[in-house]
Amino acid sequence: MSDAAEGKAALGPFDVTRVMAALPHRYPMLLVDRVEQLIPDEKIVAVKAVSINEEFFQGHFPGRPIMPGVLQVEALAQAAGVLAVESLGLAGTGKLVYFMSIDGVKFRKPVEPGVLLRLEVEFVQKRARVCKFAGKAYLGEDLATECEFTAMIADPPAA
Repeated sequence: MSDAAEGKAALGPFDVTRVMAALPHRYPMLLVDRVEQLIPDEKIVAVKAVSINEEFFQGHFPGRPIMPGVLQVEALAQAAGVLAVESLGLAGTGKLVYFMSIDGVKFRKPVEPGVLLRLEVEFVQKRARVCKFAGKAYLGEDLATECEFTAMIADPPAA
């Protein structure tokens, strides 16, 4: 059945300004550059442009720069954050999406500078305060990273 037949219109693309409206992250920790497609309550397809100018490449690894796996998972989690914020109508509320758990992480290909890392995340389970996601990061058609993770929707810490 098509998305339109289910009554769920795809949204996107979103530029980095709209991404920043959904997430509290900023440089150098903002790891989603663009949203290609978002189907509320279902999935998101986003992109991280991996540049040699990223700070982490100075030390990981000199002579063979590779994006750290933990940052690949973080990029997937940030894409999930945009999906959750847009699906749950949380934009502008100040609510944050926090990691609770990460499961089944597999790194299949190194992510090097000069690539577009395609981030595909879908809801596995969605509740008002806790959501489970399945994420995959691709280099072209090749799977680079996959994982499942759980996140909590919460108020920001008191100032």
